[in-house]
Amino acid sequence: MPDIPVDRSHMAPSILPAGVPELSDDECLACLARAVETPDSARLGEIAALIGRLAVAIE
Repeated sequence: MPDIPVDRSHMAPSILPAGVPELSDDECLACLARAVETPDSARLGEIAALIGRLAVAIE
């Protein structure tokens, strides 16, 4: 069977949620802790994104 050339120069899409800045896991956890200290429904999107960012790191 002949070899099939594969172009691996394209980067794979990121599995990190969009809209979350580049943070270390510790920084992300600290941001999440600050976000949930006081109930504020306006921050639910931020909280969900931070949880998603941490979930990706755990996988």
